[in-house]
Amino acid sequence: MCGIVCYIGKQEATPILLEGLKRLEYRGYDSAGLAVTDGSETCLIKEVGKVSCLEEKIRELHPRGKLGIAHTRWATHGRPTVANAHPHTDENDKIFLVHNGIIENYLSLKEELEEKGHTFTSQTDTEVLVHLIEEYYDGDLEGAVKKALSRVQGTFGIALFHRDSPGKIVLARRGSPLILGIGRNEYLAASDINALIRYTNKVIHLKDNELAVLNSAEYSISDFQDREVVRETETIEWDQGAADKKGFEHFMLKEIFEQPETVKNALRGRILEGEGVSRLGGLEGVLDLLKSMEKIHFISCGTSYYAGLLARYIFEKLTDLSVEVEYASEFRYRFPAAQ
Repeated sequence: MCGIVCYIGKQEATPILLEGLKRLEYRGYDSAGLAVTDGSETCLIKEVGKVSCLEEKIRELHPRGKLGIAHTRWATHGRPTVANAHPHTDENDKIFLVHNGIIENYLSLKEELEEKGHTFTSQTDTEVLVHLIEEYYDGDLEGAVKKALSRVQGTFGIALFHRDSPGKIVLARRGSPLILGIGRNEYLAASDINALIRYTNKVIHLKDNELAVLNSAEYSISDFQDREVVRETETIEWDQGAADKKGFEHFMLKEIFEQPETVKNALRGRILEGEGVSRLGGLEGVLDLLKSMEKIHFISCGTSYYAGLLARYIFEKLTDLSVEVEYASEFRYRFPAAQ
């Protein structure tokens, strides 16, 4: 997992981005970075390690500007180094981009771009995407992004800006979440609501194959076929305190000690006291489909993988289904038999 946070508006971007990164650090802590611009000068700062390491470097350089993007990384392609940290840039340091997800065909795209004279400085799939956008850029940033993404196989949530298109952040997603935060003459975006909630509780969730353009006065959303998307904002009912660590040193500890309350909340309103059981209802809509199945694959990562292991025992005990549990990162390389 990795984390993205962006800001454009009337305030200095760096403190907002830095706070957002701290709230997203549970999603990745191999390296972190940000790019901030005031329209004429752009400051790119990247550092290996936790967000606190980046914060020390920011104190030395004092980046200023009211537009910026930031990222905290959990390494997938390429080991944790400054060169592999986000944001990544094109060859002329004009495009600045952060990315969550995996570009599966990055090697073939990289070879194609190298044949056209592009030079790469990192081991990441993300840098390939920046160069691909550069290849298509002719003054129309959104058009270049859409053309580049039409060549991409895999998942992405991206945010970028171009020094020749000042005052604008472009976002796009497929399979990796991005959320817009709607403020007053300011806009934010992030991969998790935790990074936005202090500044606004009005949000819009981008859907797959959608692109958003933010500036300090307005935003627009379209799909990859250039059709306008109109979507109502959602109001988040919980506050910033729900995202805090509540005195615990780590989010993991907080989540461990919250388990009793979480179980209570999950069962609230679902207990059938007269029967002494609970009715969760999650499978009711797919019971007929389950009855027609012979085999189930649970595909998951992290703690969800362990939930899948437990589910395997439950399904095998209660049904005659054959059940397998796979790490999502490994399943794409398998070719399981249909039976």
